[in-house]
Amino acid sequence: MTFFTRRQAIVQATSLAGIGLASFSANAQFRVEVSGIGATQLPIAIVAFKGEDVAPQKISAIVLADLVKSGIFRSINGVNGLDEVSRPEWSRVRSLGADTLLAGSINRLADGRFDVRCRLWDAVRGSDLGVQNLVVGSAELRYTAHRLADWIYEKLTGEKGVATTRIAYITKTGSGAAPRFNLWVADADGEGANSALASSEPIISPAWSPSGQQLAYVSFESRKPVVYVHEVATGRRRVVADFKGSNSSPAWSPDGRNLIVTLSRDGGSQMFLISAAGGGEPRKLSSSSSIDTEAVFAPDGQNIYFVSDRGGSPQIYRMPVSGGSAQRISFSGNYNISPAISPNGSKLAFISRIGGAFKLVLQDLASGIAHPLTDTEADESPSFSANGKQIIYATQLSNGGRWQEALMTSTLDGKVKSKLTAAVGDIREPDWGAFQGIALK
Repeated sequence: MTFFTRRQAIVQATSLAGIGLASFSANAQFRVEVSGIGATQLPIAIVAFKGEDVAPQKISAIVLADLVKSGIFRSINGVNGLDEVSRPEWSRVRSLGADTLLAGSINRLADGRFDVRCRLWDAVRGSDLGVQNLVVGSAELRYTAHRLADWIYEKLTGEKGVATTRIAYITKTGSGAAPRFNLWVADADGEGANSALASSEPIISPAWSPSGQQLAYVSFESRKPVVYVHEVATGRRRVVADFKGSNSSPAWSPDGRNLIVTLSRDGGSQMFLISAAGGGEPRKLSSSSSIDTEAVFAPDGQNIYFVSDRGGSPQIYRMPVSGGSAQRISFSGNYNISPAISPNGSKLAFISRIGGAFKLVLQDLASGIAHPLTDTEADESPSFSANGKQIIYATQLSNGGRWQEALMTSTLDGKVKSKLTAAVGDIREPDWGAFQGIALK
Protein backbone atom coordinates (compact mmCIF):
# COMPACT_ATOMS: atom_id res chain seq x y z
CA MET A 1 0.00 0.00 0.00
CA THR A 2 1.24 3.43 -0.83
CA PHE A 3 -0.41 5.42 1.93
CA PHE A 4 -2.00 4.91 5.32
CA THR A 5 -5.33 3.07 5.14
CA ARG A 6 -7.71 1.25 7.47
CA ARG A 7 -6.09 -2.09 6.66
CA GLN A 8 -2.71 -0.71 7.69
CA ALA A 9 -4.30 0.55 10.91
CA ILE A 10 -5.50 -2.99 11.66
CA VAL A 11 -2.12 -4.49 10.83
CA GLN A 12 -0.33 -1.89 12.90
CA ALA A 13 -2.69 -2.31 15.85
CA THR A 14 -2.50 -6.09 15.90
CA SER A 15 1.26 -6.09 15.60
CA LEU A 16 1.57 -3.66 18.51
CA ALA A 17 -1.24 -5.31 20.47
CA GLY A 18 -2.18 -2.26 21.56
CA ILE A 19 -14.45 22.65 4.90
CA GLY A 20 -17.05 22.70 2.02
CA LEU A 21 -16.80 21.13 -1.40
CA ALA A 22 -14.07 22.92 -3.31
CA SER A 23 -15.03 24.56 -6.58
CA PHE A 24 -12.42 22.60 -8.50
CA SER A 25 -13.06 19.11 -9.86
CA ALA A 26 -10.93 15.99 -10.01
CA ASN A 27 -8.10 16.47 -12.48
CA ALA A 28 -9.36 13.57 -14.60
CA GLN A 29 -12.79 12.19 -15.31
CA PHE A 30 -13.62 8.61 -14.46
CA ARG A 31 -14.19 6.08 -17.21
CA VAL A 32 -16.52 3.19 -16.42
CA GLU A 33 -15.54 -0.16 -17.89
CA VAL A 34 -18.11 -2.93 -17.42
CA SER A 35 -17.25 -6.60 -17.71
CA GLY A 36 -19.13 -9.86 -17.19
CA ILE A 37 -22.64 -11.10 -17.81
CA GLY A 38 -25.24 -11.51 -15.09
CA ALA A 39 -27.44 -14.57 -14.83
CA THR A 40 -30.58 -12.55 -15.57
CA GLN A 41 -30.48 -9.27 -17.48
CA LEU A 42 -33.22 -7.12 -18.98
CA PRO A 43 -32.59 -6.24 -22.65
CA ILE A 44 -33.19 -2.52 -23.26
CA ALA A 45 -32.74 -0.36 -26.35
CA ILE A 46 -31.89 3.28 -25.62
CA VAL A 47 -32.04 5.49 -28.69
CA ALA A 48 -29.74 8.52 -28.93
CA PHE A 49 -31.93 11.45 -27.92
CA LYS A 50 -32.93 13.69 -30.82
CA GLY A 51 -31.01 16.98 -30.60
CA GLU A 52 -28.68 15.87 -27.81
CA ASP A 53 -25.64 16.92 -29.83
CA VAL A 54 -26.41 20.52 -28.79
CA ALA A 55 -26.12 19.58 -25.10
CA PRO A 56 -22.84 19.35 -23.15
CA GLN A 57 -23.89 15.95 -21.78
CA LYS A 58 -25.10 12.99 -23.85
CA ILE A 59 -28.03 11.98 -21.67
CA SER A 60 -28.88 8.77 -23.50
CA ALA A 61 -25.32 7.47 -23.11
CA ILE A 62 -25.26 8.30 -19.39
CA VAL A 63 -28.60 6.58 -18.78
CA LEU A 64 -27.40 3.49 -20.63
CA ALA A 65 -24.10 3.38 -18.72
CA ASP A 66 -25.93 3.66 -15.39
CA LEU A 67 -28.26 0.78 -16.26
CA VAL A 68 -25.57 -1.53 -17.65
CA LYS A 69 -23.31 -0.84 -14.66
CA SER A 70 -26.06 -2.10 -12.35
CA GLY A 71 -25.69 -5.58 -13.82
CA ILE A 72 -29.47 -5.84 -14.28
CA PHE A 73 -29.63 -4.53 -17.86
CA ARG A 74 -27.93 -5.25 -21.17
CA SER A 75 -27.87 -2.93 -24.14
CA ILE A 76 -29.62 -3.70 -27.43
CA ASN A 77 -28.25 -1.79 -30.42
CA GLY A 78 -29.74 -1.08 -33.82
CA VAL A 79 -32.73 1.13 -32.99
CA ASN A 80 -32.29 4.67 -34.34
CA GLY A 81 -34.14 7.78 -35.45
CA LEU A 82 -36.84 7.86 -32.75
CA ASP A 83 -37.93 10.41 -30.17
CA GLU A 84 -40.60 10.49 -27.47
CA VAL A 85 -43.43 11.17 -29.94
CA SER A 86 -42.43 8.53 -32.50
CA ARG A 87 -44.38 5.33 -33.00
CA PRO A 88 -41.76 2.55 -33.06
CA GLU A 89 -41.90 -0.31 -35.54
CA TRP A 90 -42.41 -2.98 -32.91
CA SER A 91 -41.67 -5.98 -35.07
CA ARG A 92 -38.19 -4.63 -35.80
CA VAL A 93 -37.54 -3.66 -32.16
CA ARG A 94 -38.58 -7.11 -30.97
CA SER A 95 -36.52 -8.83 -33.68
CA LEU A 96 -33.42 -7.18 -32.20
CA GLY A 97 -34.22 -8.74 -28.83
CA ALA A 98 -35.29 -5.62 -26.90
CA ASP A 99 -37.95 -5.96 -24.22
CA THR A 100 -37.93 -2.23 -23.41
CA LEU A 101 -37.27 0.92 -25.43
CA LEU A 102 -36.36 4.46 -24.35
CA ALA A 103 -36.46 7.36 -26.80
CA GLY A 104 -36.38 11.10 -26.25
CA SER A 105 -35.28 14.56 -27.30
CA ILE A 106 -33.37 17.56 -25.98
CA ASN A 107 -34.06 21.16 -27.01
CA ARG A 108 -32.16 24.24 -25.93
CA LEU A 109 -34.49 27.02 -24.77
CA ALA A 110 -34.03 30.74 -25.25
CA ASP A 111 -32.94 31.19 -21.62
CA GLY A 112 -30.13 28.64 -22.03
CA ARG A 113 -31.84 25.81 -20.21
CA PHE A 114 -32.61 22.46 -21.78
CA ASP A 115 -35.99 20.80 -22.29
CA VAL A 116 -35.45 17.06 -21.79
CA ARG A 117 -38.23 14.70 -22.81
CA CYS A 118 -38.36 10.92 -23.03
CA ARG A 119 -40.76 8.01 -23.19
CA LEU A 120 -40.32 4.45 -21.95
CA TRP A 121 -42.00 1.65 -23.89
CA ASP A 122 -42.74 -1.99 -23.21
CA ALA A 123 -41.53 -3.39 -26.54
CA VAL A 124 -43.12 -6.79 -26.02
CA ARG A 125 -46.63 -5.38 -25.62
CA GLY A 126 -46.07 -2.15 -27.51
CA SER A 127 -47.41 -0.21 -24.52
CA ASP A 128 -46.42 3.12 -23.02
CA LEU A 129 -44.73 2.82 -19.59
CA GLY A 130 -44.42 6.53 -18.89
CA VAL A 131 -43.08 9.86 -20.05
CA GLN A 132 -40.81 12.45 -18.45
CA ASN A 133 -40.47 16.16 -19.24
CA LEU A 134 -37.79 18.08 -17.34
CA VAL A 135 -36.45 21.60 -17.90
CA VAL A 136 -32.98 21.92 -16.40
CA GLY A 137 -29.84 24.01 -16.56
CA SER A 138 -26.66 22.85 -18.22
CA ALA A 139 -25.06 21.94 -14.88
CA GLU A 140 -28.04 19.69 -14.05
CA LEU A 141 -27.97 17.56 -17.19
CA ARG A 142 -25.82 14.78 -15.83
CA TYR A 143 -27.86 14.52 -12.64
CA THR A 144 -31.01 14.51 -14.77
CA ALA A 145 -29.65 11.51 -16.67
CA HIS A 146 -29.03 9.72 -13.36
CA ARG A 147 -32.61 10.49 -12.28
CA LEU A 148 -33.93 9.03 -15.52
CA ALA A 149 -31.83 5.91 -15.03
CA ASP A 150 -33.24 5.43 -11.53
CA TRP A 151 -36.77 6.00 -12.84
CA ILE A 152 -36.29 3.28 -15.44
CA TYR A 153 -34.65 0.94 -12.93
CA GLU A 154 -37.56 1.24 -10.53
CA LYS A 155 -40.19 0.98 -13.27
CA LEU A 156 -38.73 -2.29 -14.54
CA THR A 157 -37.49 -3.94 -11.34
CA GLY A 158 -39.76 -2.54 -8.63
CA GLU A 159 -36.71 -1.48 -6.59
CA LYS A 160 -34.86 1.80 -6.28
CA GLY A 161 -31.85 2.48 -8.45
CA VAL A 162 -28.66 4.08 -7.15
CA ALA A 163 -27.49 6.25 -10.06
CA THR A 164 -28.32 9.41 -8.08
CA THR A 165 -26.41 8.30 -5.00
CA ARG A 166 -22.88 9.48 -4.24
CA ILE A 167 -19.60 7.89 -3.30
CA ALA A 168 -16.75 9.19 -1.18
CA TYR A 169 -13.15 8.09 -1.46
CA ILE A 170 -9.60 9.12 -0.62
CA THR A 171 -6.72 9.90 -2.97
CA LYS A 172 -3.07 10.62 -2.44
CA THR A 173 -0.99 12.56 -4.94
CA GLY A 174 2.64 13.65 -4.69
CA SER A 175 5.30 11.82 -2.76
CA GLY A 176 8.16 12.24 -0.36
CA ALA A 177 7.95 15.41 1.71
CA ALA A 178 5.03 16.88 -0.23
CA PRO A 179 2.12 14.43 -0.31
CA ARG A 180 -1.42 15.65 -0.85
CA PHE A 181 -4.47 13.84 0.45
CA ASN A 182 -8.01 14.52 -0.72
CA LEU A 183 -11.42 13.38 0.40
CA TRP A 184 -13.60 13.34 -2.71
CA VAL A 185 -17.36 13.26 -3.17
CA ALA A 186 -18.58 12.06 -6.57
CA ASP A 187 -21.57 10.66 -8.41
CA ALA A 188 -22.02 6.90 -8.18
CA ASP A 189 -20.31 6.51 -11.58
CA GLY A 190 -17.31 8.48 -10.32
CA GLU A 191 -18.03 11.60 -12.36
CA GLY A 192 -18.43 15.12 -11.01
CA ALA A 193 -15.88 14.64 -8.25
CA ASN A 194 -15.29 17.54 -5.87
CA SER A 195 -12.88 17.78 -2.98
CA ALA A 196 -14.49 17.96 0.45
CA LEU A 197 -11.14 18.17 2.24
CA ALA A 198 -7.52 18.53 1.14
CA SER A 199 -4.60 18.03 3.50
CA SER A 200 -0.88 17.35 3.61
CA GLU A 201 -1.63 14.76 6.31
CA PRO A 202 -3.49 11.44 5.85
CA ILE A 203 -7.29 11.21 5.75
CA ILE A 204 -8.88 7.79 6.27
CA SER A 205 -12.14 5.97 7.00
CA PRO A 206 -14.81 8.12 5.29
CA ALA A 207 -18.33 7.07 6.29
CA TRP A 208 -21.59 8.52 4.95
CA SER A 209 -24.35 9.37 7.39
CA PRO A 210 -27.72 7.59 6.85
CA SER A 211 -29.15 10.81 5.39
CA GLY A 212 -26.33 11.14 2.88
CA GLN A 213 -25.71 14.72 4.00
CA GLN A 214 -22.69 14.25 6.29
CA LEU A 215 -19.39 12.40 6.25
CA ALA A 216 -17.47 11.17 9.25
CA TYR A 217 -13.76 10.56 8.74
CA VAL A 218 -10.40 10.46 10.46
CA SER A 219 -7.90 13.23 9.78
CA PHE A 220 -4.27 13.38 10.90
CA GLU A 221 -4.01 17.14 10.33
CA SER A 222 -3.19 17.70 14.03
CA ARG A 223 -0.52 14.98 13.74
CA LYS A 224 -2.73 12.41 15.45
CA PRO A 225 -5.91 10.60 14.37
CA VAL A 226 -9.00 12.69 15.16
CA VAL A 227 -12.60 11.96 14.12
CA TYR A 228 -14.56 14.71 12.37
CA VAL A 229 -18.13 15.03 11.10
CA HIS A 230 -18.39 17.10 7.93
CA GLU A 231 -21.56 18.64 6.46
CA VAL A 232 -21.03 18.13 2.75
CA ALA A 233 -23.33 20.90 1.46
CA THR A 234 -21.99 23.68 3.68
CA GLY A 235 -18.44 22.54 4.46
CA ARG A 236 -19.00 23.01 8.18
CA ARG A 237 -17.28 20.35 10.24
CA ARG A 238 -16.83 19.53 13.87
CA VAL A 239 -14.52 17.42 15.98
CA VAL A 240 -16.42 14.56 17.62
CA ALA A 241 -13.53 12.46 18.97
CA ASP A 242 -10.19 13.95 20.00
CA PHE A 243 -9.27 12.00 23.10
CA LYS A 244 -5.89 10.95 24.36
CA GLY A 245 -4.31 8.43 22.04
CA SER A 246 -5.91 7.23 18.82
CA ASN A 247 -9.43 8.09 17.63
CA SER A 248 -10.47 6.02 14.63
CA SER A 249 -12.97 3.92 12.63
CA PRO A 250 -16.18 6.02 12.79
CA ALA A 251 -19.45 4.25 11.92
CA TRP A 252 -22.95 5.76 12.02
CA SER A 253 -25.94 4.43 13.90
CA PRO A 254 -28.98 3.87 11.64
CA ASP A 255 -30.76 6.92 13.10
CA GLY A 256 -27.74 9.16 12.46
CA ARG A 257 -27.56 10.32 16.07
CA ASN A 258 -24.50 8.41 17.22
CA LEU A 259 -21.19 7.05 16.03
CA ILE A 260 -19.17 4.06 17.10
CA VAL A 261 -15.47 4.90 17.23
CA THR A 262 -12.36 3.05 18.32
CA LEU A 263 -10.45 4.82 21.09
CA SER A 264 -7.19 3.97 22.82
CA ARG A 265 -7.58 6.57 25.56
CA ASP A 266 -7.81 3.90 28.29
CA GLY A 267 -5.06 1.75 26.80
CA GLY A 268 -5.56 -0.82 24.08
CA SER A 269 -8.13 -0.25 21.34
CA GLN A 270 -11.78 -0.50 22.36
CA MET A 271 -15.13 0.54 20.90
CA PHE A 272 -17.13 3.48 22.25
CA LEU A 273 -20.48 5.05 21.40
CA ILE A 274 -20.39 8.84 21.02
CA SER A 275 -22.82 11.54 19.96
CA ALA A 276 -22.57 12.56 16.30
CA ALA A 277 -23.20 16.12 17.47
CA GLY A 278 -20.04 16.02 19.58
CA GLY A 279 -19.67 16.46 23.31
CA GLY A 280 -20.69 14.21 26.15
CA GLU A 281 -18.91 11.25 27.65
CA PRO A 282 -18.33 8.24 25.36
CA ARG A 283 -20.02 5.00 26.37
CA LYS A 284 -17.69 2.04 26.32
CA LEU A 285 -19.06 -0.90 24.34
CA SER A 286 -16.23 -3.39 24.64
CA SER A 287 -13.83 -4.06 27.46
CA SER A 288 -11.22 -6.70 26.81
CA SER A 289 -7.50 -7.18 26.52
CA SER A 290 -7.98 -7.59 22.75
CA ILE A 291 -8.09 -5.02 19.97
CA ASP A 292 -11.71 -4.34 18.98
CA THR A 293 -12.19 -2.02 16.01
CA GLU A 294 -13.90 -1.37 12.64
CA ALA A 295 -17.40 -1.64 14.07
CA VAL A 296 -20.50 -1.22 11.90
CA PHE A 297 -24.15 -1.21 12.92
CA ALA A 298 -26.64 -3.81 11.77
CA PRO A 299 -29.57 -2.09 9.99
CA ASP A 300 -31.85 -2.70 12.98
CA GLY A 301 -29.48 -0.78 15.25
CA GLN A 302 -29.55 -3.56 17.82
CA ASN A 303 -26.26 -5.27 16.99
CA ILE A 304 -22.81 -4.33 15.79
CA TYR A 305 -20.27 -6.23 13.73
CA PHE A 306 -16.61 -5.56 14.42
CA VAL A 307 -13.06 -6.85 14.04
CA SER A 308 -11.23 -8.34 16.99
CA ASP A 309 -8.05 -10.33 17.49
CA ARG A 310 -9.41 -11.96 20.65
CA GLY A 311 -9.04 -15.38 19.00
CA GLY A 312 -5.42 -14.80 18.03
CA SER A 313 -5.97 -13.22 14.60
CA PRO A 314 -8.35 -10.58 13.21
CA GLN A 315 -11.86 -11.98 12.79
CA ILE A 316 -15.36 -10.53 12.55
CA TYR A 317 -17.68 -10.74 15.56
CA ARG A 318 -21.23 -9.68 16.39
CA MET A 319 -22.50 -8.35 19.70
CA PRO A 320 -25.53 -6.41 20.99
CA VAL A 321 -25.09 -2.65 21.24
CA SER A 322 -26.54 -2.90 24.74
CA GLY A 323 -23.68 -5.17 25.75
CA GLY A 324 -23.21 -8.88 26.11
CA SER A 325 -21.04 -11.63 24.73
CA ALA A 326 -19.55 -11.46 21.25
CA GLN A 327 -20.21 -14.19 18.68
CA ARG A 328 -17.65 -14.96 16.01
CA ILE A 329 -19.11 -14.63 12.50
CA SER A 330 -16.20 -15.14 10.06
CA PHE A 331 -14.53 -18.53 9.71
CA SER A 332 -13.13 -18.51 6.17
CA GLY A 333 -9.42 -18.12 6.87
CA ASN A 334 -7.33 -16.69 9.67
CA TYR A 335 -7.47 -12.98 8.73
CA ASN A 336 -10.79 -11.21 8.08
CA ILE A 337 -11.35 -7.45 8.38
CA SER A 338 -13.45 -4.49 7.16
CA PRO A 339 -17.03 -5.75 7.64
CA ALA A 340 -19.91 -4.16 5.72
CA ILE A 341 -23.55 -5.15 6.20
CA SER A 342 -26.14 -5.11 3.41
CA PRO A 343 -29.07 -2.70 3.90
CA ASN A 344 -31.46 -5.60 4.57
CA GLY A 345 -29.06 -7.17 7.08
CA SER A 346 -28.77 -10.50 5.25
CA LYS A 347 -25.25 -10.26 3.81
CA LEU A 348 -21.81 -9.54 5.21
CA ALA A 349 -19.03 -8.30 2.93
CA PHE A 350 -15.47 -8.27 4.21
CA ILE A 351 -11.83 -8.59 3.21
CA SER A 352 -10.21 -11.98 3.72
CA ARG A 353 -6.57 -12.94 3.36
CA ILE A 354 -6.60 -16.01 1.12
CA GLY A 355 -3.30 -17.55 0.12
CA GLY A 356 -1.48 -14.30 0.79
CA ALA A 357 -3.95 -12.21 -1.24
CA PHE A 358 -6.59 -9.85 0.12
CA LYS A 359 -9.95 -10.64 -1.48
CA LEU A 360 -13.50 -9.33 -1.24
CA VAL A 361 -15.72 -12.03 0.29
CA LEU A 362 -19.51 -12.14 0.59
CA GLN A 363 -21.14 -14.19 3.35
CA ASP A 364 -24.78 -15.09 3.76
CA LEU A 365 -25.48 -14.50 7.43
CA ALA A 366 -28.30 -17.03 7.71
CA SER A 367 -26.34 -19.98 6.31
CA GLY A 368 -22.82 -18.82 7.11
CA ILE A 369 -21.72 -19.67 3.55
CA ALA A 370 -18.99 -17.33 2.30
CA HIS A 371 -17.34 -17.07 -1.13
CA PRO A 372 -14.86 -14.68 -2.79
CA LEU A 373 -16.27 -12.27 -5.37
CA THR A 374 -12.99 -11.25 -7.00
CA ASP A 375 -9.85 -12.60 -8.63
CA THR A 376 -7.77 -9.59 -7.62
CA GLU A 377 -5.24 -9.70 -4.78
CA ALA A 378 -5.33 -6.35 -2.98
CA ASP A 379 -8.99 -5.58 -2.31
CA GLU A 380 -10.05 -3.28 0.53
CA SER A 381 -12.90 -1.28 2.04
CA PRO A 382 -16.13 -2.85 0.75
CA SER A 383 -19.34 -0.81 0.92
CA PHE A 384 -22.86 -1.75 -0.22
CA SER A 385 -24.97 0.39 -2.52
CA ALA A 386 -28.10 1.85 -0.94
CA ASN A 387 -30.31 -0.78 -2.60
CA GLY A 388 -27.97 -3.59 -1.55
CA LYS A 389 -27.48 -4.87 -5.11
CA GLN A 390 -23.83 -3.88 -5.60
CA ILE A 391 -20.62 -3.47 -3.61
CA ILE A 392 -17.93 -0.86 -4.20
CA TYR A 393 -14.35 -1.56 -3.15
CA ALA A 394 -10.79 -0.48 -3.88
CA THR A 395 -8.20 -2.78 -5.40
CA GLN A 396 -5.01 -2.92 -7.43
CA LEU A 397 -4.95 -4.02 -11.07
CA SER A 398 -2.04 -4.94 -13.30
CA ASN A 399 -1.68 -2.41 -16.12
CA GLY A 400 1.14 -3.01 -18.55
CA GLY A 401 3.40 -4.54 -15.95
CA ARG A 402 2.72 -1.98 -13.24
CA TRP A 403 0.11 -1.84 -10.50
CA GLN A 404 -2.74 0.65 -10.76
CA GLU A 405 -5.18 1.53 -7.99
CA ALA A 406 -8.84 1.49 -8.98
CA LEU A 407 -12.33 1.62 -7.61
CA MET A 408 -14.53 -1.32 -8.62
CA THR A 409 -18.16 -2.24 -8.24
CA SER A 410 -19.46 -5.78 -8.28
CA THR A 411 -22.86 -7.39 -8.31
CA LEU A 412 -23.48 -9.75 -5.39
CA ASP A 413 -22.87 -12.80 -7.56
CA GLY A 414 -19.54 -11.36 -8.73
CA LYS A 415 -20.53 -11.78 -12.38
CA VAL A 416 -20.75 -8.12 -13.44
CA LYS A 417 -17.96 -5.74 -12.44
CA SER A 418 -17.36 -2.11 -13.30
CA LYS A 419 -14.01 -0.39 -13.05
CA LEU A 420 -13.97 3.32 -12.26
CA THR A 421 -10.56 4.58 -13.35
CA ALA A 422 -9.08 8.05 -13.21
CA ALA A 423 -5.57 9.46 -13.11
CA VAL A 424 -5.92 11.15 -9.74
CA GLY A 425 -3.16 9.31 -7.86
CA ASP A 426 -3.65 6.48 -5.41
CA ILE A 427 -7.35 5.77 -4.85
CA ARG A 428 -8.53 4.21 -1.59
CA GLU A 429 -11.37 3.62 0.88
CA PRO A 430 -14.60 4.16 -1.05
CA ASP A 431 -17.90 4.47 0.80
CA TRP A 432 -21.26 4.39 -0.99
CA GLY A 433 -23.84 6.89 0.22
CA ALA A 434 -27.60 6.89 0.75
CA PHE A 435 -30.45 7.46 -1.71
CA GLN A 436 -30.49 11.05 -2.97
CA GLY A 437 -32.91 13.49 -4.52
CA ILE A 438 -36.55 13.28 -5.51
CA ALA A 439 -37.61 10.20 -7.46
CA LEU A 440 -39.37 10.62 -10.77
CA LYS A 441 -42.88 9.18 -11.00
